[in-house]
Amino acid sequence: MRLMRPLLVVRFLTALLGVAVCLPAASADAATRKSSAAHRTSTAKKKPAYSAAASNSRKSRLAHARAAVRAREQARLRSLQALQEAMTPRYKTDATGAQVPDVRAAAAIIFNPVTGQVLYEENSQDKRSIASITKVMTALVFMEDNPDLNTELTIERSDTYAASTTYLKANDKITAGELLHLLLIASDNGAARALARTSHGGSAQFVERMNEKAIELGLQNTSFADPSGLNPDNVSSAFDLSHLITFAASDDRIASIMRTPTYTVLTNRRAIQIHSTNHLVMSGDVDVMGGKTGFISKAGYCVATLLRLPQGNPVAVVVLGARSNNGRFWETRHLFNWLTEKAGNLLGKEELVK
Repeated sequence: MRLMRPLLVVRFLTALLGVAVCLPAASADAATRKSSAAHRTSTAKKKPAYSAAASNSRKSRLAHARAAVRAREQARLRSLQALQEAMTPRYKTDATGAQVPDVRAAAAIIFNPVTGQVLYEENSQDKRSIASITKVMTALVFMEDNPDLNTELTIERSDTYAASTTYLKANDKITAGELLHLLLIASDNGAARALARTSHGGSAQFVERMNEKAIELGLQNTSFADPSGLNPDNVSSAFDLSHLITFAASDDRIASIMRTPTYTVLTNRRAIQIHSTNHLVMSGDVDVMGGKTGFISKAGYCVATLLRLPQGNPVAVVVLGARSNNGRFWETRHLFNWLTEKAGNLLGKEELVK
């Protein structure tokens, strides 16, 4: 019996030790379960209650987003439809029974500068605002002084203020030649103002000289109020502009710039990459001898060009008050293509360049 007692003592102590080890673990598990339950309770308390106002707000935002997507898609489809319409030539029958172009623009003309003959016209004598086609006369009057195009000029705040389209900044230093490229390629209004301001007599006298030049060229429906074309009081007619673009294109200092699709303008502070606003020059699908675009809301989309027919003859094509930017160039193409097909009859075989 005495030999059994130590063994019993050992077993008793072992059992006590097992209980001691299990108690902390059980306490820890209980604490963990209690903490998890508390967390779930806390989370449940933080979850916001349903709000009709918030739900309606979300529905409204979603509806607006869907409406915006539909509006963009409808605008894209309208733009595509307008382009397809502009790309399709229209024809009508004139008083003689001949089929002639039916332009969508407000006015248009095809003028033969060799004979002075009007080959096609639609409201060609109507006096209309001409926007940046004005810059053709600006270039002519500026070049009449035979200026040194390497002369460096400083741009002033008045040149760029409310200029709408300009790459220039006050205190830029730039040559007159670079300004001429900005004027005729990128249709830069700041460049037009700077050229007029730095010419002899200043801006006011420059505009007077523009009007005197119009009289000299016999442009009876033409008058100018500013050198850029931003002023809607700059007016002319398709007939007058066919003569103006023909005369300007005879000066290669001007014509060569009007034919340039892209150019890098250099100032004292940076290089400026510019592209022609004339899509006919950019595309190269028509032989452009000279041309200028114009747009303000009162004028609509305008373009005056001197083009060379495949037969070699020059013709002036002017489109005023077109409905869209692309529209003015497609109208010009349609008129050009129609004349190309009819050249033998309209120009006379003796006039065709051999």
